[in-house]
Amino acid sequence: MYERQEEGVAFSKMTATIDNSDAVQAPKKKHLGIPEAVFVEDVDSFMKQPGNETADAALRKLDEQYQKYKYMELNLSQKKIRLNSQIPQITQTLEILLHMQKKKGTTTAMETHFLLADSVYCKALVPPTEKVCLWLGANVMLEYDIDEAQALLERNLSAASRSLETLEDDLDFLRDQFTTTEVNMARVYNWDVMRRSKENTLKLAEKS
Repeated sequence: MYERQEEGVAFSKMTATIDNSDAVQAPKKKHLGIPEAVFVEDVDSFMKQPGNETADAALRKLDEQYQKYKYMELNLSQKKIRLNSQIPQITQTLEILLHMQKKKGTTTAMETHFLLADSVYCKALVPPTEKVCLWLGANVMLEYDIDEAQALLERNLSAASRSLETLEDDLDFLRDQFTTTEVNMARVYNWDVMRRSKENTLKLAEKS
């Protein structure tokens, strides 16, 4: 997983890519500002609210809310996929750094393989070094002391793990909002069915 360079070691993109947008910044707001779906307990009162003049209008509003939740779920799921990919990469890179830490005070070269292309590796001898190069994303690579690189990756790993926990909590919260919105739509629909049934019954009674 290494590549010989004049001043240090360049880690492969697969093991050292760090996405600062997801790994470093943990969400600050609880549930990322996801609005909570309020359960419609009294449908009669709900239908008297502005914008709910008809059952169709109320159902359209609820459906719009439902679609917004689905869009939020898609975005959060994509972020979760990225974090699930990043965390093993950062963990693997940390393991390599710890192995290199042990080799710093020796003169023994480290034999390893680095990735040339998909499923194509090349043998390499890496001499003891105190410098490493990390891919930061966007085709940017920076050189660090091994201690600095380890501290950076440990911070990123901690932040990525916290972000993943927050995302999972947000997704659970979103699923609850799906359920609440679906139940609200069913209650409004059933309310409209009963209203129409009563109107038909009254019309038949008047005709008779």
